Amino acid sequence: MNTAVDVAPAAVAETRADPRKAAFEANKLSKRLHRQVGQAIRHYNMIEAGDKVMVCLSGGKDSHALLDILISLRERSPVPFDLVAVNLDQKQPGFPEHVLPEYLARRGVPFHIEAQDTYSVVKKLVPEGATMCSLCSRLRRGILYRVAGELGATKIALGHHRDDMVVTLLINMFFGGRLKSMPPKLVSDDGRNIVIRPLAYVAETDLERWAEHRRFPVIPCTLCGSQNDLQRVQVKQMLREWERQYPGRSDNMLHAMAHVTPSHLLDRKLYAFAALQTTGVADADGDKAFDDEPCAVSTPPERMVLHSQGHPNQED
Repeated sequence: MNTAVDVAPAAVAETRADPRKAAFEANKLSKRLHRQVGQAIRHYNMIEAGDKVMVCLSGGKDSHALLDILISLRERSPVPFDLVAVNLDQKQPGFPEHVLPEYLARRGVPFHIEAQDTYSVVKKLVPEGATMCSLCSRLRRGILYRVAGELGATKIALGHHRDDMVVTLLINMFFGGRLKSMPPKLVSDDGRNIVIRPLAYVAETDLERWAEHRRFPVIPCTLCGSQNDLQRVQVKQMLREWERQYPGRSDNMLHAMAHVTPSHLLDRKLYAFAALQTTGVADADGDKAFDDEPCAVSTPPERMVLHSQGHPNQED
């Protein structure tokens, strides 16, 4: 994955002033996004022949981009699969109910709008000022799992991206005492669905640029999106500041999640520390593992991630 960095306002203004440069940058961004999503799908076998992929469309930039890229990839994929877009209308006050149906009809995508008043439930049960995300997520998951079964979907695609995965890792470490993040593919809570995250390799800044370029009809969330004191918001701000100071840090952290050395952690369930004995045979995971110290100049994270998994990266 190419490291995405914030574009300076002057550079943005220059690009907009020059249509040829704007077209070049948009084409470059499109190639990168489609390549990254395609690689994530291949690396984790997310989509198989004959799959019916239910794309959960919230109306935000991430899910819009996910659907948009999957539509494009499906048109040229050697693996045949179907798409169906599903939006959960949570009955938030002022929610523009007409926007997504009209947009999806224009795109020619089969879709289903599921109307469930989870907004009132969350507002009623969660005290004022408390975090709404946990309850809202549980209610949403249960409804979407049911809808997937009703529609005959074999995969449920969510719009979580690279930054979501890295932020989740940090939140679990800082506040939960666990080394855990969002997996790119998993079996759902009910054991009946496969959940996939095709944007796993994609930087949020690239999705922001793509949403602006494609002019998606983005609908803001008035529940969790309005809670500025959330731990997730704070950690995301911290991560963005790190990325500005040290470009590539987010990609390095994603790379680390795919390259784990259990013998150099503390989990006794993953590594049999108690039964450890000398063998007289050299072990590459022994003390030599400490020799792989990070250096100031290293292989770009994108190349490390993709080469290590057998899919050499193609330059833009």
